[in-house]
Amino acid sequence: MTSKIKVDNINKVSDDSNIIKKCGTTTTIGSGASNPIVIDGSAVTIGRCGGTVALASGASQTGFGREGSVDWQTTIKTGDFTAVSGEGYFVNTTSGAITMTLPASPSAGAIVSVKDYANTFDTNALTVGRNGSNIDGGTDDPFITKEGGAATFVYGDATKGWQIVEAAQKSDLSFPEYIVGSVSGSGNTLTTVCTNFKLATFTGPGTFTVCSVGNATGSNTVSYTIIAGGGGGGGSLGPGSGDAGGGGGAGGFRESKAATDSYTASPLNATSGPTYNIPVSATGYPVVVGAGGVAGAVNSNGSPGGDSSVFSITSEGGGEGKKNDAPLGGNREGSPGGSGGGPSGGGTGMSGGNGNDPPVSPPQGNPGSSHNSSPPDGYGGGGGGAGAAAVDVPMPGPAVPGGAGIATSISGSSVTRSGGGGGGGNASTIGGSAGAGGGGIGGNGGGTGTAGTVNTGGGAGGGGANGNGAGGTGGSGIVMIRYKFQ
Repeated sequence: MTSKIKVDNINKVSDDSNIIKKCGTTTTIGSGASNPIVIDGSAVTIGRCGGTVALASGASQTGFGREGSVDWQTTIKTGDFTAVSGEGYFVNTTSGAITMTLPASPSAGAIVSVKDYANTFDTNALTVGRNGSNIDGGTDDPFITKEGGAATFVYGDATKGWQIVEAAQKSDLSFPEYIVGSVSGSGNTLTTVCTNFKLATFTGPGTFTVCSVGNATGSNTVSYTIIAGGGGGGGSLGPGSGDAGGGGGAGGFRESKAATDSYTASPLNATSGPTYNIPVSATGYPVVVGAGGVAGAVNSNGSPGGDSSVFSITSEGGGEGKKNDAPLGGNREGSPGGSGGGPSGGGTGMSGGNGNDPPVSPPQGNPGSSHNSSPPDGYGGGGGGAGAAAVDVPMPGPAVPGGAGIATSISGSSVTRSGGGGGGGNASTIGGSAGAGGGGIGGNGGGTGTAGTVNTGGGAGGGGANGNGAGGTGGSGIVMIRYKFQ
């Protein structure tokens, strides 16, 4: 049987004071502040596995050392101060130079650290006051003058005094040089093009998320092409009428190639101003892709294309093609937009809608064609394209073609987009041809105009007259973001 000694308290003989006292769940060892406890052994274990050993508030410790670490203070220093051993300080010299005075009469192993909080030590230096002790054997007060500078001082002895055991500056650190991005949204993709560049392609709404912003040494800016939806084609006046619908205008085309990029951009490439060399932050950027304008039914106008946008830059949807609002003098003129829509047939002196509306620089599009065809053989006008306006042609036709689009190699190969839609023809006049870059063809007599090509911003063709000729649907837009990733 194992022997046991069971007691609640152990007291001194001399004065009956407690040496060990059990009170509830607390066991106290010791008999007062003036009575040290000595535990002698080759190994001493205090506390149990998973437990906590606490140093009482106000108590001090010796013999443990600090292992070169400090307790960083969360109050930012903005004026002169005296450091305390065992503490680290963030110092903000934005408003002026500051002096940090080291502790007086330090013991061996005393330690102080400091860090440039606002990266302004190169403008307003931090002075380190010796306070009577040497620093690396010298008697001068040193300055820390490097941007983002940091240093740790440890006191060795009276000869060398404080010694700098660690020092760094912002330029010693390695930050990500290039952008890291991702895309969200159905059908949107992220692909590698031209070895060192990635292309985020948005064919529908989504978010371009920047996970790492890069820096100016590598790349922290993006290239972009933003194309809005093309306008819908106008419908013809209906059976028995020789008046055709106008073609839809192309969606607005806006582009800017970053300074670090090298592809062949379009002539509309922005090379200056707030829309050039766009820097990005580590955040999500919502992307809007404009839908193509709704087709104009017989005796109805088309509808304008939807706007596309990212980085607070918007491309305007293409203007809709018009139907004939008889009698003469009714509203037959094309509507404004990124590129303007074409007017209907059946009148003279009618003009196409304005392009580049609202105006931006470089311009995002061109006007639709003027109109100079009279009933009963009134063919429709063409919609403008990003690369050229639609130009009227003399009777008897064919009907007015859409304006040409424009090419960019942002995707790694040259692709033309934002072509205007051709105007509708009539019984004796074929429909106008599509503007290169996704425009729709105008309908022949009584025929439906062709839709603009999806994700090109192409304007739709107008409906053919002398029958039930409806307009086509505008092509949806697209947003492309290109950035350097390595």
